[in-house]
Amino acid sequence: MGFRLLSLNLNGIRSAASKGFFDWVATTSVHCMGVQEVKAQAEHLSGGLDQAGRLRGYFHLAEKKGYSGVGLYTRHTPSDVLRGFDGGEFDAEGRWVETRFDKPGRKLSIISAYFPSGSSSDERQAAKFRFLAAVTPHLQRLQAEREFILVGDINIAHQNIDLKNWKSNQKNSGFTPEERAWMTRLLAPAPAGGGLVDVFRTLNPHPDQYTWWSNRGQAWAKNVGWRIDYHLATPGVAALAQRASIYLAQRFSDHAPLTIDYDFKL
Repeated sequence: MGFRLLSLNLNGIRSAASKGFFDWVATTSVHCMGVQEVKAQAEHLSGGLDQAGRLRGYFHLAEKKGYSGVGLYTRHTPSDVLRGFDGGEFDAEGRWVETRFDKPGRKLSIISAYFPSGSSSDERQAAKFRFLAAVTPHLQRLQAEREFILVGDINIAHQNIDLKNWKSNQKNSGFTPEERAWMTRLLAPAPAGGGLVDVFRTLNPHPDQYTWWSNRGQAWAKNVGWRIDYHLATPGVAALAQRASIYLAQRFSDHAPLTIDYDFKL
């Protein structure tokens, strides 16, 4: 096996743990795991949830209790760990942890990120747009110097295939024309576009592949979902992707684990 990378929005790390998430992870042979919406402080993690079997966790937690927060668990010791990216508003919310695995001849980052949701209010939608504006040049700078895979809850469904009820959601946060246009630019070839690759979609072109389901109604039972969790990679490492899977047999969260195998080793 090369490199197996998993991502999941936990909707609370303690909640996911109580539903057997870490027991399941122990059976998956993952090398690295990005988690989002940890909803915990450091004292809640130490001595237990900061490890996942052989994986050690590195976190960027929100200042606000019970809110946001991301983590990156890895078998291999990073050459560097960076927490946050903008030095301001969004760093206080705990939305970016970057683990670097640099060695002679290679610069590589694995990033866990949690993009804001704008569904709760117009104010949060405005914050989401500020985040997209801030993260775009940061991603461009990173790509200019290194390969990377960013995993996480992006909170945007890109195309009609990426959610069940696309017609009725075109004015809703996560599927607005502006958000989708941002995603299109991000995935357009460089230098005109961002040059990143939606790795899952390159491996799996089929419909009805979702990673999040509302708790309202019977969304899960009827597979009325959204694909808002991604592996976004620079082209060089994206080309090494081999297999992708969304795990649906157990529910640890309102999201499902997304795992992709890559043909390289840390």
